[in-house]
Amino acid sequence: MPSKPRRRSGGFAEVLAALPPKDGESEQRELHDPLASGGFLDAGGRYWRPARGPVDRRLARRLAVDADEMALGLAGRLDEVSPGRFVPALLTAEERAEAWLRACSAEAYWAYEFRASGGQSLLYLVIHC
Repeated sequence: MPSKPRRRSGGFAEVLAALPPKDGESEQRELHDPLASGGFLDAGGRYWRPARGPVDRRLARRLAVDADEMALGLAGRLDEVSPGRFVPALLTAEERAEAWLRACSAEAYWAYEFRASGGQSLLYLVIHC
């Protein structure tokens, strides 16, 4: 009777790569992509998870005005929430208007809606030039 094939993993090399750097080594900074990982924790301690998206232009325009918060993709401003870990920064009212104008005048943009506990909403814009 043939034996069941064994699963191969990265083994010891994979374990070593997952370890944090030792003290004294150069610390690598990690960018946290909220779309790929299913959400992000902002500097204020709220966890934002994707609700829907990419959304159409009408809904994006409404969210630009009505959403509780707005953030740009990783090409925008970033906050460091823990040592070496960067996430999108929440925009101020002035920055929100400027970001929306940039998105409308760009070649393309994608808009995503994120939600936090308590029903708060966030517009997450990824602008491509």
